[in-house]
Amino acid sequence: MVRTRVRGSVRLARQPASAGAPSRESAAREAIRQLDKAASKGIIHRKNAARRKSRLLRGLRKTTATG
Repeated sequence: MVRTRVRGSVRLARQPASAGAPSRESAAREAIRQLDKAASKGIIHRKNAARRKSRLLRGLRKTTATG
């Protein structure tokens, strides 16, 4: 259940902003929260969570810098 929540929140954070969707910043914040929770429970490795968060934030910065 936790792993599914992580996947869904990361997917939402990676989607382009559209009408009715949460802002990318808040979606990224939620995804990071879910990744941290999964790592603390041992569902995913802590370095796996760190890598995913880094990639997520790098993509977010790239889109906000160009857009």
